[in-house]
Amino acid sequence: MLARSFPMLVFEALEFLPCNQSNMQYRRVGQTGLKISLFSLGSWVTFGKQIHLDDAKVLLKEAYDAGVNFFDNAEGYEAGASEEIMGSAIKGLGLDRSSFIVSSKVFWGGDKPTQLGLSAKHVRDACDAALIRLKVDYLDLYYCHRPDPETPILETVRIMNQLIQQGKILYWGTSEWSAKQITEAHRVAQQYNLIGPSVEQPQYNMLFRDRVDNEYSSLYQNVGMGLTTYSPLCSGILTGKYLDGVPDDSRLNLPGYEWLREMLLSEQGLKNQESLKKLQPIAHELDISLANLAIIWCAKNKNVSSVILGASKLSQLQSNLRAVTDYDKVTDEIMGNINQILDTSVQ
Repeated sequence: MLARSFPMLVFEALEFLPCNQSNMQYRRVGQTGLKISLFSLGSWVTFGKQIHLDDAKVLLKEAYDAGVNFFDNAEGYEAGASEEIMGSAIKGLGLDRSSFIVSSKVFWGGDKPTQLGLSAKHVRDACDAALIRLKVDYLDLYYCHRPDPETPILETVRIMNQLIQQGKILYWGTSEWSAKQITEAHRVAQQYNLIGPSVEQPQYNMLFRDRVDNEYSSLYQNVGMGLTTYSPLCSGILTGKYLDGVPDDSRLNLPGYEWLREMLLSEQGLKNQESLKKLQPIAHELDISLANLAIIWCAKNKNVSSVILGASKLSQLQSNLRAVTDYDKVTDEIMGNINQILDTSVQ
């Protein structure tokens, strides 16, 4: 078994931390000392497509004032435009750099051979480009957006270690890597006295649970991985807004979202919608939205460091952030009832 490289126990690392702003709770990212808001704001599928600079400033300020201190991004989001908008919005708001966490991810930087994957060259070039677009001197978190079978893991671990030594990034992580690949990255890091990944960013929600709940189970204790999970509402499916069909103003009607429409209207997608109907009475009894029930469900997993929220409208973000105050309404007993419904209905 891979030796543990951190002395701190996992449950100590993930305990709730005192709140010094609004009602937000904070957790440590895995076994690092980095204190991250339980709910955070991401730019995937919104910034640069539905959201531009003025609206981005409004969303970021709303989130920041609510205690959110983590803003997530990637070079592959709208070919860098998402990072440019976020960087300009943060600068325009004049946020104190020491008060927030910003991330980028590397993998899809262009269509040239040297602009793809996790080679040392692309990782370094992408990091430098992200710093420029985000208008910051360093990235708090830098993720390998997907595993790269064409690049040796040692090469990727080594360049991430170099970026940390150069002060360009503080922590590095993975996104949608398998438990085996993450374990191998840690093994290589230990063998060559390098810094391994601290955090993984997987999809995690009521419909996609297996990887976080089962496959990664050994990682939390063995290597101390934290999780910043994305798509808690499964791209809007878990809000319940599609239970009566697809609204005319839905993102499902935009070019590029054909995959989401197909997933929703598939045989399994329709079965999942039936399961959501069974969760509606629970949300109603608690006087919270079905969306917030789904968001809180993700946050109740003690291995999750932060749940990344997405929003295309201010009202949507404000509604989702009510999960902060609704969190304690969802007790262990209620979680058990929810999971029973999911276990018997959702595949």
